[in-house]
Amino acid sequence: MSNFLKLLLIGILVLLLVLIRAFEDVLFYDPYLTFFENDYLYLDSPRREIAKLVLSTTFRFLLNTIISLGILFVIFRDASIIKFSVLIYTVAYVLLLIPFLYFVINPRQEDYYLFFNIRRFLIQPLGVILLLPAFYYYRQNR
Repeated sequence: MSNFLKLLLIGILVLLLVLIRAFEDVLFYDPYLTFFENDYLYLDSPRREIAKLVLSTTFRFLLNTIISLGILFVIFRDASIIKFSVLIYTVAYVLLLIPFLYFVINPRQEDYYLFFNIRRFLIQPLGVILLLPAFYYYRQNR
């Protein structure tokens, strides 16, 4: 694959991640979007539909994961890296969803900051930001 094509594909995939973020309020059900934009440490938790919120958050995580895996594939072209990344994303989803559900079901003001950060890992493509340098370093030392 030529460098131009690689850069073009990476650019398109990054643009898709940006579009997900730009249209998050239209694409996904998340009452916490506006809640965390305000001074949330002093507010009550917003009204929410738990099942709808979990499904929407899962869908967003899945979209970000698929696009992130695409970026990793275009850059490294290594099936073992993609398989390992799928495992990392799956474990991360399970481990993050448990406290996410706890905080959604049992909202307490003293837990909002921790909930904010757990939610951030579920709805933002932070995995690719962590995995890219890790795999680059792995490749350099292999």
